[in-house]
Amino acid sequence: MAPRDYIIDPSAYDVSRVIADITEIRLWNRQRFEMEQLTAIVYEDHSRGLCVGYKDVTPDEFWVRGHFPEVAVMPGVIMCEAAAQLSSYYTQKYNLLDAKMIGFGGMEDVRFREPVRPGDRLVITVERIRVRPRAMIVCRFQGLVRDSIVVDGVIKGVPLPVDFLVQSATAGNAHAG
Repeated sequence: MAPRDYIIDPSAYDVSRVIADITEIRLWNRQRFEMEQLTAIVYEDHSRGLCVGYKDVTPDEFWVRGHFPEVAVMPGVIMCEAAAQLSSYYTQKYNLLDAKMIGFGGMEDVRFREPVRPGDRLVITVERIRVRPRAMIVCRFQGLVRDSIVVDGVIKGVPLPVDFLVQSATAGNAHAG
Protein backbone atom coordinates (compact mmCIF):
# COMPACT_ATOMS: atom_id res chain seq x y z
CA MET A 1 0.00 0.00 0.00
CA ALA A 2 1.52 3.34 -1.04
CA PRO A 3 1.82 5.88 1.79
CA ARG A 4 -0.93 8.12 0.28
CA ASP A 5 -3.24 5.29 -0.82
CA TYR A 6 -6.15 6.14 1.47
CA ILE A 7 -8.85 3.58 2.19
CA ILE A 8 -11.20 6.56 2.02
CA ASP A 9 -10.03 10.08 1.22
CA PRO A 10 -10.24 12.34 4.29
CA SER A 11 -12.31 14.83 2.28
CA ALA A 12 -15.12 12.22 2.11
CA TYR A 13 -15.97 12.48 5.82
CA ASP A 14 -16.28 15.24 8.40
CA VAL A 15 -14.62 14.55 11.77
CA SER A 16 -16.73 17.30 13.35
CA ARG A 17 -19.94 15.36 12.47
CA VAL A 18 -20.07 12.72 15.21
CA ILE A 19 -22.55 9.91 14.52
CA ALA A 20 -21.64 7.86 17.62
CA ASP A 21 -20.09 9.27 20.78
CA ILE A 22 -18.49 7.30 23.61
CA THR A 23 -21.91 6.42 25.06
CA GLU A 24 -22.98 4.83 21.77
CA ILE A 25 -19.61 3.11 21.31
CA ARG A 26 -20.01 1.52 24.77
CA LEU A 27 -23.25 -0.14 23.61
CA TRP A 28 -21.17 -2.23 21.19
CA ASN A 29 -17.69 -2.44 22.77
CA ARG A 30 -16.94 -3.73 26.26
CA GLN A 31 -13.62 -1.95 26.85
CA ARG A 32 -13.73 0.57 29.69
CA PHE A 33 -11.48 3.02 31.50
CA GLU A 34 -7.87 3.07 30.24
CA MET A 35 -8.62 0.51 27.54
CA GLU A 36 -11.18 2.64 25.69
CA GLN A 37 -9.31 3.72 22.57
CA LEU A 38 -12.09 5.41 20.60
CA THR A 39 -13.50 8.89 21.13
CA ALA A 40 -16.14 9.00 18.37
CA ILE A 41 -17.40 7.47 15.13
CA VAL A 42 -17.78 9.92 12.24
CA TYR A 43 -18.58 7.86 9.15
CA GLU A 44 -20.20 4.56 8.21
CA ASP A 45 -20.94 3.09 4.81
CA HIS A 46 -22.36 -0.37 5.36
CA SER A 47 -22.69 -1.12 1.63
CA ARG A 48 -18.92 -0.56 1.18
CA GLY A 49 -17.99 -2.02 4.58
CA LEU A 50 -16.34 1.22 5.76
CA CYS A 51 -16.21 2.83 9.18
CA VAL A 52 -14.22 5.86 10.37
CA GLY A 53 -13.66 6.93 13.95
CA TYR A 54 -11.06 8.73 15.99
CA LYS A 55 -9.12 8.75 19.22
CA ASP A 56 -8.18 12.09 20.72
CA VAL A 57 -4.78 11.40 22.25
CA THR A 58 -4.47 13.34 25.52
CA PRO A 59 -1.58 14.02 27.88
CA ASP A 60 -3.46 11.88 30.46
CA GLU A 61 -3.16 8.56 28.57
CA PHE A 62 -1.92 5.73 30.79
CA TRP A 63 1.20 5.21 28.66
CA VAL A 64 2.39 8.84 28.44
CA ARG A 65 4.53 8.84 31.59
CA GLY A 66 6.58 5.80 30.60
CA HIS A 67 6.53 5.53 26.78
CA PHE A 68 8.86 7.35 26.63
CA PRO A 69 9.77 9.76 29.45
CA GLU A 70 10.18 13.28 28.04
CA VAL A 71 9.20 12.14 24.50
CA ALA A 72 5.74 10.56 24.75
CA VAL A 73 4.95 8.38 21.73
CA MET A 74 1.76 6.33 21.42
CA PRO A 75 2.70 2.63 21.50
CA GLY A 76 2.06 0.83 18.23
CA VAL A 77 0.10 -1.85 20.06
CA ILE A 78 -2.32 0.85 21.29
CA MET A 79 -2.77 2.13 17.73
CA CYS A 80 -3.61 -1.44 16.72
CA GLU A 81 -5.99 -1.71 19.68
CA ALA A 82 -7.80 1.43 18.49
CA ALA A 83 -8.20 -0.15 15.03
CA ALA A 84 -9.42 -3.39 16.62
CA GLN A 85 -12.00 -1.49 18.67
CA LEU A 86 -13.28 0.32 15.57
CA SER A 87 -13.53 -2.99 13.72
CA SER A 88 -15.30 -4.55 16.71
CA TYR A 89 -17.75 -1.62 16.94
CA TYR A 90 -18.63 -2.03 13.26
CA THR A 91 -18.83 -5.82 13.47
CA GLN A 92 -21.05 -5.79 16.57
CA LYS A 93 -23.34 -2.98 15.39
CA TYR A 94 -24.12 -4.86 12.17
CA ASN A 95 -23.98 -8.33 13.84
CA LEU A 96 -21.53 -9.62 11.25
CA LEU A 97 -20.19 -12.50 13.36
CA ASP A 98 -23.26 -13.32 15.49
CA ALA A 99 -21.07 -13.12 18.62
CA LYS A 100 -21.37 -11.57 22.09
CA MET A 101 -17.81 -10.22 21.98
CA ILE A 102 -15.04 -9.93 19.42
CA GLY A 103 -11.32 -10.39 20.14
CA PHE A 104 -8.05 -10.19 18.23
CA GLY A 105 -7.61 -13.03 15.76
CA GLY A 106 -4.41 -11.79 14.17
CA MET A 107 -2.70 -9.02 12.28
CA GLU A 108 -0.76 -8.90 9.02
CA ASP A 109 1.39 -6.41 7.16
CA VAL A 110 1.26 -3.80 9.95
CA ARG A 111 3.47 -0.77 9.35
CA PHE A 112 4.11 2.14 11.69
CA ARG A 113 4.99 5.12 9.53
CA GLU A 114 5.08 8.13 11.87
CA PRO A 115 4.80 8.73 15.63
CA VAL A 116 1.53 9.71 17.32
CA ARG A 117 1.89 12.14 20.21
CA PRO A 118 -0.37 13.58 22.92
CA GLY A 119 -2.46 16.34 21.36
CA ASP A 120 -2.89 14.41 18.08
CA ARG A 121 -6.19 13.13 16.77
CA LEU A 122 -5.68 9.60 15.44
CA VAL A 123 -8.34 9.08 12.75
CA ILE A 124 -8.88 5.38 12.06
CA THR A 125 -10.52 3.77 9.05
CA VAL A 126 -11.49 0.12 8.73
CA GLU A 127 -12.67 -1.57 5.56
CA ARG A 128 -14.28 -5.00 5.62
CA ILE A 129 -12.43 -7.42 3.37
CA ARG A 130 -14.29 -10.63 4.20
CA VAL A 131 -16.56 -12.13 6.83
CA ARG A 132 -17.10 -15.74 7.84
CA PRO A 133 -20.13 -15.59 10.19
CA ARG A 134 -19.45 -17.06 13.66
CA ALA A 135 -15.78 -17.47 12.65
CA MET A 136 -13.79 -14.37 11.58
CA ILE A 137 -13.85 -10.88 10.11
CA VAL A 138 -10.88 -9.50 8.19
CA CYS A 139 -10.47 -5.74 7.75
CA ARG A 140 -7.88 -3.46 6.23
CA PHE A 141 -7.14 -0.49 8.48
CA GLN A 142 -5.36 2.84 8.48
CA GLY A 143 -4.61 5.45 11.09
CA LEU A 144 -4.08 9.06 10.07
CA VAL A 145 -2.85 12.14 11.87
CA ARG A 146 -3.85 15.15 9.83
CA ASP A 147 -3.43 13.81 6.27
CA SER A 148 -0.50 11.47 6.98
CA ILE A 149 -0.95 7.71 7.26
CA VAL A 150 0.79 6.81 10.53
CA VAL A 151 -0.18 3.12 10.72
CA ASP A 152 -1.80 0.59 8.39
CA GLY A 153 -2.32 -3.13 8.05
CA VAL A 154 -4.81 -5.97 8.15
CA ILE A 155 -6.63 -6.99 11.32
CA LYS A 156 -8.66 -10.12 12.07
CA GLY A 157 -11.42 -10.40 14.63
CA VAL A 158 -12.85 -13.61 16.08
CA PRO A 159 -15.76 -14.38 18.43
CA LEU A 160 -14.68 -14.78 22.04
CA PRO A 161 -16.27 -17.57 24.13
CA VAL A 162 -17.74 -15.14 26.70
CA ASP A 163 -19.80 -17.73 28.59
CA PHE A 164 -16.79 -20.05 28.95
CA LEU A 165 -14.52 -17.18 30.05
CA VAL A 166 -17.03 -16.03 32.68
CA GLN A 167 -17.47 -19.58 34.00
CA SER A 168 -13.68 -20.10 34.13
CA ALA A 169 -13.17 -16.82 36.00
CA THR A 170 -15.93 -17.69 38.46
CA ALA A 171 -14.51 -21.18 39.05
CA GLY A 172 -11.00 -19.75 39.48
CA ASN A 173 -12.21 -17.25 42.07
CA ALA A 174 -14.02 -19.99 44.00
CA HIS A 175 -10.80 -22.04 44.21
CA ALA A 176 -8.73 -19.01 45.28
CA GLY A 177 -10.69 -18.54 48.50
